[in-house]
Amino acid sequence: MQLEAIQELHAPAHRRCERGEGKLKTVITLAIIVLAIYSAVKIVPIYVSEYQLSDKMQEQARFAVVNRYTEDQIRDNILKVIQDLDIPAKRESIKVVSTNSIVRISLEYTVPVDLLFYHMDLHFSPSSENKALI
Repeated sequence: MQLEAIQELHAPAHRRCERGEGKLKTVITLAIIVLAIYSAVKIVPIYVSEYQLSDKMQEQARFAVVNRYTEDQIRDNILKVIQDLDIPAKRESIKVVSTNSIVRISLEYTVPVDLLFYHMDLHFSPSSENKALI
């Protein structure tokens, strides 16, 4: 009996832990990590596209005041950006107000996100405004 206890103490560490037990906590943690990565891969690009669209809208508002673009020219420029970014918005949803002193651009759109067992809609409403200095 003592001999077995001594042998157990001197056995390599990997032999003492070989009991064939499943580590439920590890499996659950791994599943949560995989789900978080999957969700990020689906959702982050949508937010990046929205940020890029918002940036282009601000840029267009600045240039439209200086270059005296018409509302249709502004709308066409924004539509091109929307198509390049694969954003599900239509030309009719782009609201443009352009006068000699101010340009306002706004847009509302919804992106459906389908995760493994959950469906959600992300709603965005980027807008931009620029006033002439003179």
